[in-house]
Amino acid sequence: MTTSPHAAAARQSKREAAEALQIDPGFIRQMVEEFYSAIRGDARLGPIFAARIADWDEHLDRMTAFWSSVLHESGGFRGNPMVKHIAIPGIERDDFLHWLALFGATLDRLERDPRATQLIVARARMIADSLLTGIRIHRDGRTDFGAMKGLDDAG
Repeated sequence: MTTSPHAAAARQSKREAAEALQIDPGFIRQMVEEFYSAIRGDARLGPIFAARIADWDEHLDRMTAFWSSVLHESGGFRGNPMVKHIAIPGIERDDFLHWLALFGATLDRLERDPRATQLIVARARMIADSLLTGIRIHRDGRTDFGAMKGLDDAG
């Protein structure tokens, strides 16, 4: 599949904007490694991940590709995060909020530029919100308006 010149230029522009905020491949890898180190040691989320991840090196590589796609539009990630998250029984809003808090704390420790932290946290929140909404609809079979409110809904 070939990429149109417009799409290639948009990708390049997004990568350059991210790298201007010091969001480069090395930073993305460090962010992923430090975040998942925190996850593995977390009493709440650690067991959820440990039950599903047999090969942490492979997972870190996948998450680095995922965040590179999110932040650079690299196109290097192939997968369906929604399907993976729908399959987790019992995962709910508070788990996503805890995930976001750990993610934000990791970014605060690594911060090079506050604008980069804000950008990454905003993207993470959009992803978490989308996953929670998908879980409510597809796993839980909800069709009410509250299911669509994601993280903004109290329950």
